[in-house]
Amino acid sequence: MKPNKFYLAAFSAFFIWGFFSLALKPLHNYPSLDILFYRVFFSVVLMIIINVAFRRKIILQNWNHFNAMTAKQKQSVTILTLVGGVFLSSNWFVFIYVMNHVSVKAASLAYMICPILTTILAFFVLKEKLSKWQWFAVMISALSCVLLSLNHFEDIFYSLVTAATYAMYLVSQRKNSELDKFLILTIQLIFTAIILLPFYPNYSGDLPTEALFYSCLLVIVVFFTIIPLFLNLYALKGINSSAVGIMIYVNPIIGFLLAIFYYHENVSTLQLFSYFLIMISIVVFNEKLIFSRKASNIPVEIADLK
Repeated sequence: MKPNKFYLAAFSAFFIWGFFSLALKPLHNYPSLDILFYRVFFSVVLMIIINVAFRRKIILQNWNHFNAMTAKQKQSVTILTLVGGVFLSSNWFVFIYVMNHVSVKAASLAYMICPILTTILAFFVLKEKLSKWQWFAVMISALSCVLLSLNHFEDIFYSLVTAATYAMYLVSQRKNSELDKFLILTIQLIFTAIILLPFYPNYSGDLPTEALFYSCLLVIVVFFTIIPLFLNLYALKGINSSAVGIMIYVNPIIGFLLAIFYYHENVSTLQLFSYFLIMISIVVFNEKLIFSRKASNIPVEIADLK
């Protein structure tokens, strides 16, 4: 399969996530933990319905494939899937808190830092090799993040925690390719729901009754959870963690633009310059793909993401 469809899947996932604040910000009056509870529980219910109604044959095939694995392979798939669920749920909670109680800029900064952490983790953990141009892009990104953190210690602290949890999720799932990605995501969310369920009675607020809460939550579950996460995991089948990681920059660039023009948050000249450096780093990181396309005059195909 050509790599274009995998790059398109990664780009689409982070493009969609760039607009997450539009659905999440209206819920800023609700506790972050409540939003996490209902996001996970509703996602699990919807994904189970999808799997049972439309994907029973795929589930059976994957079950047979899992049974045919060696004990070591089964252990690896199980650990990677469950650990991925822990990283994902941790990332969701911190991100929701930062977006609604710190700032949209801080949430965007997290995903500025994430590609750097993903690239470094992939280099040391997965032994993924990077070209000199890609390391140069990482250095540009690191410089931009340092500039963005100046005089914003709280932002950089929360951003680092958010970025680290998602970077670890991406790296762990790069090796988790034995089973169907949608099924893996379903298992991860079920595992997360099992972890959260005992905490729900004591740590949740009153049951929301406003239509706004459930309409926003439906949008979050379908358009900002299931669809982009599936695209993200699908992309990891065809391109490495570093390439997916660098695509994360699409998310914070959109979020940063929303922070300026929609939420009217204050932005300094230094921050604008830092985001300009980020865009340069994206081009530099993907220079091989960009220039090879130009050289061969092959148009980018809008591939079917099945």
